[in-house]
Amino acid sequence: MSDFVIPAPKTPSIPVSGGGAFPVRRVYCIGRNYAAHAIEMGHDPDREAPFFFQKNPNNLDSTGEFPYPPHSTDVHHEVELVVALKSGGTNIPLDKALDHVWGYAVSLDMTRRDLQGEAKKLGRPWEIGKAFERSGPVGPLQSVEKVGHLDHGRIELKVNGALRQEGDMNQMIWKVPEMISYLSEYFELQAGDIIMSGTPSGVGAVVRGDVMEASIEGLGNLVVKVV
Repeated sequence: MSDFVIPAPKTPSIPVSGGGAFPVRRVYCIGRNYAAHAIEMGHDPDREAPFFFQKNPNNLDSTGEFPYPPHSTDVHHEVELVVALKSGGTNIPLDKALDHVWGYAVSLDMTRRDLQGEAKKLGRPWEIGKAFERSGPVGPLQSVEKVGHLDHGRIELKVNGALRQEGDMNQMIWKVPEMISYLSEYFELQAGDIIMSGTPSGVGAVVRGDVMEASIEGLGNLVVKVV
């Protein structure tokens, strides 16, 4: 009888604009980081401590297709700015936080809203609504050297050409340096960590056949078809 050998898992990665790939270690997602979205989800938009949850690294997907997931009839789009870290640590000072950023990308945090809602009512974690296969469509990473640090600029999402979400990155309640500094108080951040920085208002459902076009000023467009 031969010994069973578990194959080494492939390291998840995000493509880099111009060539290459960025290996992903962890994915942190901040919730309710735009006031208007907090209100539309029934929450107080006042500035409270950030709320984070995690997706799995292999939930990120750059194929341009989003397979409609099982056990849901209410899947929502959420356009978000991705922040990719080249280094990390613990208790990172606010004024040093941006030194750890490698680059930025356009992404979608696809959500099984009905399953998330059930989890909320029961006081359970959100993973069943957030951390499913290919739930994080993402575009190519753009390096800081190329695009600079993004703290303002239009962020929007269209479905079949119709505008659904719009806002400006300067509307984020917690800015990128604050998210990095705060996270580092609770986790040891490392190279390869990804932060998905929240979504503006206008989230809504998609169905098979829909084409989503997400864009962030300075980063271009991400086009994803629901299949």
